[in-house]
Amino acid sequence: MLTLILAAAPAASLDGSPDLLTRFGIEWNYVIFQLISFSILAFVLYKFAIKPILATVDERNAQLDTGLKNAAATGAQLEQAKADAAAVLKQAQTEAGKIIETARQTAKASAERETAAATVRANELITKAQHAIELEHRKMIAEARTEIARLVVTTTQQVLAKELTAEDRARYNAAAAKELSVA
Repeated sequence: MLTLILAAAPAASLDGSPDLLTRFGIEWNYVIFQLISFSILAFVLYKFAIKPILATVDERNAQLDTGLKNAAATGAQLEQAKADAAAVLKQAQTEAGKIIETARQTAKASAERETAAATVRANELITKAQHAIELEHRKMIAEARTEIARLVVTTTQQVLAKELTAEDRARYNAAAAKELSVA
């Protein structure tokens, strides 16, 4: 359509008919005024609207970039903190294992000492008991000898039916004790 208008324009000017721009109602002074108005409007919009908006957008972009950098740094710090925590935890577990092993060894050594002490006490008690039994056995044997000697004397008195003197009794007791000692 524009080509038709442009093609018709030179033909009209040759005929002496009014100019194509005037035919369409275009006047140059209005066009220039419109261009100046548009330029002023564009300048005012750029100065007071577009430029502040672009500055705000740039500022927001800068804040976003800073936030992203901070987030990345924080993420790196978090990873480092996790690694540090894992290292501390591993070291704590190692130390806890050492402490437990030391406690086990101490408990084992203590149990062995107590067992040895208990064995020594038991052996002492057994020795004392054996000594007491030995003393009781000797005492019993001595009492038995005395009783046997008295019985021998009494029996001898009854068999002989006479009264023995103290000298005879001592001689018979010694003889009986001598025979019992040999046996």
